[in-house]
Amino acid sequence: MSSREDETLAHAAVTALTRQLELTPKPGLPDPRDLRARVTRQDHRALRWSAKALLPGLAAMAACARRNGAPTPELRAELGAIGRSTEHSLTLAGGGHRGATWVLGLLVAAAALEPGARGRDLVATAKQIAAHPDRRAPRRPSVGSSVSAKYGAAGARGEARAGFPHVRRALDVLAAARTAGTAEEDARLDALLTVMSTLQDTELLHTAGPHGLRHVQAGARGVLDEGGTATAAGRRALAAFDADLQERGWSPRGSGSLLAGALFADALPVAAGRGAW
Repeated sequence: MSSREDETLAHAAVTALTRQLELTPKPGLPDPRDLRARVTRQDHRALRWSAKALLPGLAAMAACARRNGAPTPELRAELGAIGRSTEHSLTLAGGGHRGATWVLGLLVAAAALEPGARGRDLVATAKQIAAHPDRRAPRRPSVGSSVSAKYGAAGARGEARAGFPHVRRALDVLAAARTAGTAEEDARLDALLTVMSTLQDTELLHTAGPHGLRHVQAGARGVLDEGGTATAAGRRALAAFDADLQERGWSPRGSGSLLAGALFADALPVAAGRGAW
């Protein structure tokens, strides 16, 4: 059974995901802008609604990690089983958040194992969990694993086993932007673009191929090279980049999931109680 602490961690993770969804404008990603086409606004509302379906699974992952007490192969296998069950619940609730389930699940489990850890310390514990293979995973390859094998991309598993380098980069951008007095929304957008500029997003590789991935990475770098979203030039570049991705129908969802992970790791209090895959 999950405890109040487990549920608190689950709520914190869903809140981080919701904050990522609310951020605007996000190039190629669903957000709440009124200027979006009607179908996209509905997609955004559906994603916000289905995010709530993560709560029971994340709380169960927290309880599982707390019960195991260490980043063991057994914990990894249990988390994988809970994660697959949670993805099924998400499908029934409208879908979406597949990547976020993986990222937030590992970070929530890490937070349960190391109460009080946050930021890079939290990511380091998540890396220890992800280092173990999932012995109960289905043998059939997923789209992500097939794309990873085809193009040599790290993919979701590789990102976690490397200690979520893009979550760490997003955390660094957030910290530097706040030190410089940058508005929080601009700090988060710059963190998202930083992730987008180097991430080998397997969904983008699947839908747009290597050329499309490089195009998206270059577009994100272009906004940052103009000074980021806090500058007038950066905002113009961001608007052009967003319009381009909307026209092409390319969605770098992997970057959004990793930003949600960074927001969760960043928001945890230094002295969190025991709690929460």
